[in-house]
Amino acid sequence: MNIQLLHHVAVPVSDLGRSIAFYREILGLEQIARPNFPFPGAWFRLADGQELHLIVHTNPTYRSGKGVDSRDLHFAARVPSYRGVLEFLYSKGYREDSADELMKVYLNPHSITGYPQLYIMDPDRHMIEINAAALD
Repeated sequence: MNIQLLHHVAVPVSDLGRSIAFYREILGLEQIARPNFPFPGAWFRLADGQELHLIVHTNPTYRSGKGVDSRDLHFAARVPSYRGVLEFLYSKGYREDSADELMKVYLNPHSITGYPQLYIMDPDRHMIEINAAALD
């Protein structure tokens, strides 16, 4: 087997409109055309042929009742500026000490990985890591 890239990540969503807004407005993803499947969903372009697929499912798996947890199931996105993303998230109301778990950001600027990381959740509590090559 010769895997060339991670083609897509699919996540179940409970409210398609709310999730589309999050992935467009918070993550800044471009929505792309999606085949006419017999169930609702939305597709987004990431980079280099990679995609994110949102799927409305009748029997989904969610992280119900869980907060931000960097060791739980997540996907990661690389950005050019850690500081820029953090400032943007602050402007949208995200905080490390937010009482609203969906608006909480967990910072790990000096990760053992060698690159800075932060974690947020989407509206259905899917974990998202955002990292940069270096701390700026």
